Amino acid sequence: MHNHEDEPDDGDIIAEPGKIPVPKEVSEAIRTLIRWAGDDPDREGLLDTPKRVARAWKEYCQGYDDDPAHHLGRVFEEVGGYDEIVLLNDIPFQSHCEHHMAPIIGKASIAYLPKDHVVGISKLARVLHGFARRLQVQERLTAEVADCIWHHLKPVGVAVVIEATHACMTARGVRTPGVGMVTSRMMGVFRDDERSRAEVLKLMGY
Repeated sequence: MHNHEDEPDDGDIIAEPGKIPVPKEVSEAIRTLIRWAGDDPDREGLLDTPKRVARAWKEYCQGYDDDPAHHLGRVFEEVGGYDEIVLLNDIPFQSHCEHHMAPIIGKASIAYLPKDHVVGISKLARVLHGFARRLQVQERLTAEVADCIWHHLKPVGVAVVIEATHACMTARGVRTPGVGMVTSRMMGVFRDDERSRAEVLKLMGY
């Protein structure tokens, strides 16, 4: 049987070449959770699980090391007079709910009506992922994406619609698989003008 106490004591970090170092306190916390759930963290199949889980969570939450606004820093002003809606539809994303740390899996549609310039279309997805890769609630995620685009691109309007399923509801608690949640945030002309709002929602498929 693996003896956890015999592991080398190299301070607070469990280091492996080519891999993200895992603080021992993090590894121990996951071992404690495994034990509390009813299994044996010293069982062969679980020996490396604490480090795997720790590194997975570092990846899930890499948005904390990202400034989403940074992706909107480079804009293009030569757009040939284009002044219609720019829309990136059905962007897949994954996040984790801050209440149960359970997966939130969904898609987002992000639109803006440019004023003086546009941004590379992939940057809209990067803004979404920068905020999604943190512990979240869907309502805040929707607002953060819209607000970031509004404040940094200064467009005429911004529209963000997010549709997602929440494992904290589908896999536990009321256990209702197949139920999706839709949130939206409209700013500028999409909030103030009913026809513009209807147009962008139609383009999004709503």
